[in-house]
Amino acid sequence: MGYSVGQVAGFAGVTVRTLHHYDEIGLLSPGGRSGAGHRRYDDADLDRLQRILFYRELGFPLEEVAVLLDDPDADPQEHLRRQHALLTDRIGRLQQMARAVEHAMEAQKMGINLTPEERFEVFGDKDPAQYEAEAEERWGDTELYAESQRRAASYTKEDWQRMQEEAADWGTRYAALMEAGEPADGERAMDMAEEHREHIRRWFYDCSYELHTCLGDMYVADERFKAFYDGIRPGLAEHLRDAITANAVRRV
Repeated sequence: MGYSVGQVAGFAGVTVRTLHHYDEIGLLSPGGRSGAGHRRYDDADLDRLQRILFYRELGFPLEEVAVLLDDPDADPQEHLRRQHALLTDRIGRLQQMARAVEHAMEAQKMGINLTPEERFEVFGDKDPAQYEAEAEERWGDTELYAESQRRAASYTKEDWQRMQEEAADWGTRYAALMEAGEPADGERAMDMAEEHREHIRRWFYDCSYELHTCLGDMYVADERFKAFYDGIRPGLAEHLRDAITANAVRRV
């Protein structure tokens, strides 16, 4: 006897009107009719409907779905292989979208969700997201960047304030060290360099001595970092770089 159009609509989660339309355009014509002339669908019709809905879910227009299903060279196994390949591709694209959304969510929590007053209170005129896109482009595929993002996503306004206060206190003491004429390879400067590394490890990611040395070079080579450190005291960027290098040699 087969299945009525209402039963098939219920099985497949589509409307009766949709099934009528598929019949009208020749995409899915029922295999039989009742004595009263009503549509009756058999198992082969249900299998075809399943494949139609699969391709429709992937965004294929009905015209292309008809071509795919009526391909004389395609056997059932070929359809399954094609569906598997399409699903794999879609899963990959959805995963990329999910990662993009996760990055956006994390960025939202990196101080961006503070009110303008709170952001100014914590960061002054320095926008914490100013170089976010550049940082993601340069280091976004590294585990260290991911770890930094994970930690930053959990920080509250009070955490950011405490971090800023620690950094400001370190800057004041390092400037005083330079004022006193301490050499970059002296014990006090190397200890301050180690404190600088520990600050990064505590708040952002596990900063090895090798990586810390690379950061020290960047503080001098990148004019933005150089301007920041030299703004604490002229010459501090180079002095800190040398202290970081000396500390790494001492520790390693």
